[in-house]
Amino acid sequence: MEDEKIVSLYMERSENAIIETANKYGSFCRTIAFNILSNYTDAEECENDTYLAAWNTIPPTRPTKLSTFLGRLTRNIALDKYDYYTAQKRNSKFDLLLSELDDCISVPDNVEEEYEAGQVAKVISEFLRSRDYESRNVFLRRYWYADSISDISERFGMSESKVKSMLFRTRKKLKQYLKREGMII
Repeated sequence: MEDEKIVSLYMERSENAIIETANKYGSFCRTIAFNILSNYTDAEECENDTYLAAWNTIPPTRPTKLSTFLGRLTRNIALDKYDYYTAQKRNSKFDLLLSELDDCISVPDNVEEEYEAGQVAKVISEFLRSRDYESRNVFLRRYWYADSISDISERFGMSESKVKSMLFRTRKKLKQYLKREGMII
C-alpha cells in the first residue's frame, strides 16, 4: 500500500493503518531497534511502541515521508529503552558505536547543552548534505540506523576495510567542519 494511503488511514482513525504499517515497515522498525538494543524481544516491543506512537501522533501530524517518520519514532523509543538499560548495565555494541563519534559530539547534560546539541545537529545535517551519496549513506547507516560494518559492507557492495576507512575519513572531515563552524574547540 502507498504511504499516502496509510497516512490517510491514520487520519481516518482506521485500525487498518497499523496493520498496513506493520506489513510495510515492521522489519524496518525492528531492524533499527535491534541495531540499538541487540535484543529481539526489545526490538519487537519498540516496533509495537512505534505503532502506538504513530497512532497517537497522526493526526494532528501528517508526515511527508512515512518511512523517515517511523524510523525516527523507532530510534527515539529504542534510545529511551537503551538509556534505561544502560543505567543498570552496558550494551558494548552500541557504546562502541557512540564512542566512534566522541571526538565530534558530546552528550548534553543540561538545557543549554541541549539547545547547543540542536544547533550541532543542524550543522551535521548541512555537512552530510555536502557529502557524496555513498559517504553520506554509509555514515547514516552506521550512526543513524546503527548498522554493523559487515551489514553496511554487504549493502553497498564494498569491503569492510573500505567502509571503516570511509567512516574514519568522514568523521575526520566532520570534526574539521564542526571546528570551522565553531561548534567544537
